[in-house]
Amino acid sequence: MNIGIVGGGPAGLFFAWLVKRHDPSHRIRIVERDPADATYGWGVVFSDVALSFVRDIAPELHAEITRGQLRHDAMRIVHRGQEVMLPNNPFHRMARIDLLRTLRAQCALRGIAIEYGRRVEALDEFADCDLVVAADGAGSAIRTRHAGEFGPALDLRPNWLAWYGTTRLFDPLTLIFRSVPAGLMIAHAYRYSATHSTFLVECDPETFRTAGFDRMSAGESLAACADAFRDDLDGEPLLSNRSDWFRYAIVSNRRWHWRNVVLLGDALRTGHPSVGSGTRLAMQDSIALFEACVAAPRDVPAALADFELRRRPGSDALQAAAIRSTEWYESVRDRLALDPVSFAYDYLRRTGRVSHDDIRRRDPALAAAYDALHPEGPPP
Repeated sequence: MNIGIVGGGPAGLFFAWLVKRHDPSHRIRIVERDPADATYGWGVVFSDVALSFVRDIAPELHAEITRGQLRHDAMRIVHRGQEVMLPNNPFHRMARIDLLRTLRAQCALRGIAIEYGRRVEALDEFADCDLVVAADGAGSAIRTRHAGEFGPALDLRPNWLAWYGTTRLFDPLTLIFRSVPAGLMIAHAYRYSATHSTFLVECDPETFRTAGFDRMSAGESLAACADAFRDDLDGEPLLSNRSDWFRYAIVSNRRWHWRNVVLLGDALRTGHPSVGSGTRLAMQDSIALFEACVAAPRDVPAALADFELRRRPGSDALQAAAIRSTEWYESVRDRLALDPVSFAYDYLRRTGRVSHDDIRRRDPALAAAYDALHPEGPPP
């Protein structure tokens, strides 16, 4: 096949590599809007389950991706200044740019061409392609231009976020809930390299306005966030890398494909940073689309229909969980009166996918501590 891919993120790169590995005769061209030397972003996280999908289908690529990565088996919740450890919550962490560089290098080894620094907004230049993959992110220009065909819905959530980094090394993955004069500020922090951690700051609209973030420059916002979390940063600085405030849009689409064009990754559907599912969803999309193409090698419409059949149930379920997690953060002020143990317990159950029995198996000490505080039993 002649395949055009718009977007050089994990979804587009991984799909291209899988297809070319399977059949080197495929002609594949990737167009990426950012320059080749762009280093936007900080770290990414994967669960064991997420990386197992990559290992099962591409063990050699899995070995490259996970070489030198960090893995920790616990999380930490900081509420009212007290820490609650949550064991048996394993996460793999790595720098986003390292993941991209690995995928790019593997694509290059297979002769896949990547054009950098050019934004594609129309499909005209892919008129000779048998398959066009729009993997151009949550703000997909291809999806926007053909909104009538794909039927996108963008659910813009109310909380504000700013994606910072820091040289303070957070092990394990840490969630910090800080009451400040303006309201409540939340940090999602985790080390992803030997020298740096991701430090994502979140606050609700009331805190955002009261703190004056809507009137601050980028530098003033960074300084205010560093001050709010000065005890947690332990003297280390917050760092910016295009770290502007934004509100997260949860993207969904009525139709996943149109003619020979298919949406992939964040262009198709987004999760939410609070469940760390974006890269996982993107790479699982790539696997499912690849398998569908292999199952129907000369029938693109059949392959795209099969792709949606394979992915939509699991994708919809994970997105629903992401929405419930988002809603938990948006209403977390109502839970601040909880003691640290009950607060951590409530956090674990926020998506509706974890039961009390699940917590008892995963963390008997937390379940016992919760039971001691709540002899009436857990909520349903």
